[in-house]
Amino acid sequence: MALLADRGMARLTEIRAAGATAAAVSRLERNGKIVRLSRGLYQLPDAPIETHHALAEASKLVPRGVICLTSALAVHDLTDTMPAKVWIAITRAGRISRNKRPPMRFVRFPPRRLTRGITIHRIEGVAVPITDPAYTVIDMFRYRSVVGLPLAIEGLKEVLRTHKATPAELARIAVEERSWSVVRPYLEALAHDG
Repeated sequence: MALLADRGMARLTEIRAAGATAAAVSRLERNGKIVRLSRGLYQLPDAPIETHHALAEASKLVPRGVICLTSALAVHDLTDTMPAKVWIAITRAGRISRNKRPPMRFVRFPPRRLTRGITIHRIEGVAVPITDPAYTVIDMFRYRSVVGLPLAIEGLKEVLRTHKATPAELARIAVEERSWSVVRPYLEALAHDG
């Protein structure tokens, strides 16, 4: 109970590592002392639910994953679109979670991209890695065939309007990520207009 109060939510493996047995966890769930959010993920019944609750759940279920693309745009207030699924980046060899809740959409990133341009956000006591605004926008262009070019352009407009990234920073990242030829016309047009 103290572990869940401290961390917001915890996986069964974390609870067992703290000394509780699976039978004790099952008994606590049956008695309504804890709530099962998903297979192997638990929370206190009176825990506060924040706007981005699904991101905290996904981060717990996929501990080596990074919240990205449309989900990251929403966290950074760079879109009004609320994604139906949590977009989460994993390595090419990463395992896809079989949990149905929260609904997740996986994309494969190179390992270096799971460490660069990442910020940690605290959501319900869970440390959630999320791509930062500049990298998120460039990733939107890299995965435009999956997320849609209009959403990538919307993210670019908003990141420039809100000054969450500079044109120079976006250009540098686009060159690093080999996306400059795709991003360049949109960045030049929007930076010139602004």
